[in-house]
Amino acid sequence: MSTLKRLGAVALALAVSGTAAHAEIRIAHVYGKTGALEAYAAQSHIGLMLGLEYATGGTMEIDGEPITVIEKDTQLDPATGRAVLAEAYGDDGAQIAVGPVSSGVALAMLPVAEEYERILIVEPAVADSITGEAWNRFIFRTGRNSSQDAISNAVALGGENVKIATLAQDYAFGRDGVAAFREALGDTGAEIVHEEYVPTDTTDFTAAAERIFNAMEGVDGDKKLFIIWAGGGNPMGKINAMDPSRFGVEIATGGNILAALTAYKELPGLEGATYYYYEIPDNDVNDWLVEQHMARHGGPPDFFTAGGMAAGIAVVEAIRAVGGADDTEALISAMEGMEWETPKGTMRFRAEDHQALQSMYHFRTEVQDGKDYGVPVLVRELGIEDMDIPVRN
Repeated sequence: MSTLKRLGAVALALAVSGTAAHAEIRIAHVYGKTGALEAYAAQSHIGLMLGLEYATGGTMEIDGEPITVIEKDTQLDPATGRAVLAEAYGDDGAQIAVGPVSSGVALAMLPVAEEYERILIVEPAVADSITGEAWNRFIFRTGRNSSQDAISNAVALGGENVKIATLAQDYAFGRDGVAAFREALGDTGAEIVHEEYVPTDTTDFTAAAERIFNAMEGVDGDKKLFIIWAGGGNPMGKINAMDPSRFGVEIATGGNILAALTAYKELPGLEGATYYYYEIPDNDVNDWLVEQHMARHGGPPDFFTAGGMAAGIAVVEAIRAVGGADDTEALISAMEGMEWETPKGTMRFRAEDHQALQSMYHFRTEVQDGKDYGVPVLVRELGIEDMDIPVRN
């Protein structure tokens, strides 16, 4: 940390010492409250608050110190994310931050955590580079990374003579996802024969789909189009309406939020791997989450609600383990290798890169009475020991 930052931190400590030094635990949630991924952000925040509540037994205190959550909006802009995280650490006295939603914003925020020597728990941004080449020791991630997505989807989709085209958004999430998926397919007998990248705000997929169909038309084998997508646009439904079966192409994709699963209803039998669906995990934490979310919000918890809750529980467990939130080095030592219970079961922070190792779920879509979306039904749980997640830093 620079001398100026150190002096500022000392001044902040002296300013509060006259009342009750560090009388509260200050957690910043730095996330994209507005913008194209605001649905993900809302779920993440609900989950974070439920996780803090669950882990503290409803008191919102750790060892008698109350938790204050400071909200900062990145507006899905990397420069804004960087600025508001610095503000949270420097002006608001946040000891730990959680967020953001976007991988591009997360990559801009990582150096800020290092500069201020404060922990940033990344949730739910996915790009491998966050806990890879861009990583620093103040970064932990409860969200899954692209390799976890890729390996679990490779298990679900790979096989001899399987030929795959990919469609992804043209930024870190999409490109890291395809790169990791290609690597994960290496031992399955499948291969990627075409990659297509489009802008994140694309709504017309006609040209991209035609390029994919043309590339796949002369290919022999079991042909699949694997879609990696975040946010709106619904490429799966729009491309399915173009009848890819004319070219012998079957659509495949990973899991998604409930609103996006409406498109899956058009594709019963679709297979892939998912991070979370509320009916899949069987454990006490998930039971509590589902019950409370149903009661408070009139519906089940979603994809990123579970992730936010995992982050909230991790915060409490780490602070409780060291007896406070002020000693970042003690927190890092406690969190490296830490295991804790989440709605997905046990997670573990890997010491080498602070990536949370966790279960993923191979699913097959079913159409079920009373649900207006394709239901991802469990085929196989892929546990921590079932996936060899590369260390990339």
